[in-house]
Amino acid sequence: MSLNKYLAELKQVRMLEPEEERELWRLYKKNGDHDSRRTLIEHYQPLVFKTAARWRGNESAIMDIIQEGTIGLIEAVENFDPDRNVAFSLYAVHRIRGRILNYAEREGELRCLSIDSPLNDEESVTLENRFLDGDQTVAAQAENNFLVSQVKTAMERLPANERLVLNGVYLAEQEPKELAETMNLSLSHIYRLQKQGVRRVRGMLSKLMQHW
Repeated sequence: MSLNKYLAELKQVRMLEPEEERELWRLYKKNGDHDSRRTLIEHYQPLVFKTAARWRGNESAIMDIIQEGTIGLIEAVENFDPDRNVAFSLYAVHRIRGRILNYAEREGELRCLSIDSPLNDEESVTLENRFLDGDQTVAAQAENNFLVSQVKTAMERLPANERLVLNGVYLAEQEPKELAETMNLSLSHIYRLQKQGVRRVRGMLSKLMQHW
């Protein structure tokens, strides 16, 4: 596969709703459903892209990096236990990075340079600065879509009232006063639930963002 084709496919990655993702994990882990496995791998491909985007090399080297990262993602999908209280994205990013780092060590710095290393080869590129789509890079598109899905997943893990408030305020664009009336709670209680929910979501996403 060429780099252009890979990036074109990446832009087509569809976000999964939390309930849909849970059902895919159930179908794959309980029934060995291959279509569910493939969909999960496609959904988390932006993790591979974002990690690979931190490396420089010619097109062949970059595609090798993406391939290694995808192998790490596949291993993560196959070995992940969705019943454990661990976000898959955090579990997968270590596998992806590990595969890419092992590849870089095997091939040497002439094949693949860290983004922090000096760039001497005029033909070397990074994924983020080489391919543009209008005013927005493919990296930004992939990052935005993936992070939105992760925020939704984190919100699903909140206590019920905090989840209702955050869904109402940020997704349904309801006014806090309207939520207070609907939920039969004081306005101050709504604001407190909102603050607590946002803090919990940030905590759940903080480890992922360290690698992102």
